[in-house]
Amino acid sequence: MRIMDTQIHHISFMKMHGLGNDFVVIDSRGRESVMTAELARAMGDRHRGVGYDQLAEITDADKADFHLTFWNSDGSQAGACGNATRCIARHVMVESGKTKLHMITARGDLYALDAGEGNTAVNMGHPLTDWSDVPLASEMDTLSLPIEGAPVATGMGNPHCTFFVDDAEVINLAEFGAEHEHHPLFPERTNVQVASLLGPDHLRMRVWERGVGITLASGSSSCATAVAAARRGLTGRTVQIDLDGGTLLVDWREDGVWMTGATAHVFDGMWRL
Repeated sequence: MRIMDTQIHHISFMKMHGLGNDFVVIDSRGRESVMTAELARAMGDRHRGVGYDQLAEITDADKADFHLTFWNSDGSQAGACGNATRCIARHVMVESGKTKLHMITARGDLYALDAGEGNTAVNMGHPLTDWSDVPLASEMDTLSLPIEGAPVATGMGNPHCTFFVDDAEVINLAEFGAEHEHHPLFPERTNVQVASLLGPDHLRMRVWERGVGITLASGSSSCATAVAAARRGLTGRTVQIDLDGGTLLVDWREDGVWMTGATAHVFDGMWRL
């Protein structure tokens, strides 16, 4: 569904989710971008708007199938959103008949593949493990931050702080996530994950997203956690991650971090300007 003429004061949108990580998607291909921070906040209000974890706008790209821009419900922009990328890739694959797509985001050039059985795989690019790339406030070892719990910092186009704990279920994530999102070591704030090892190459993870709060799933957080676990020697480079909303498979390959899972296109709607 495409954006309707704003002269009639409507914007078409799609509602999608990946494992309960939900998105509003606005398709602006063929026209100028319509997104502003004010509109992102208005649509993101779950009581007075539509409600979402992130909003994604699709626009034209000269050297790719399309361009994606991501917004948080507080009106800030997000550099990456793996589950939204998978959802949109699936939508465009169905629309176009293609099985491979090239997308451009603030993260850079990303690629998606039809993984079969309704699943979609996205290459989220190479992880950033140097302190200045995450970014952190000063030079330090990203594998063990000077924070209680010695979390791992990883950049996936947005900053991540991953805590490995004995039992992710018992953490008060509402307090824990809010506290660490604004930690002074992260000048751009951070996404926060708590993860525990369930078995060989099998993790349980819960997510607090910056600018959003607790979410049922997060693609970039899953990628960051898989990278952190492999760097710590807790797992190999191919990991099953169980989130509140379902399961993702993350595979850290030579060409980047691939994430595979299911998507859902729930409904289409119209926003009145």
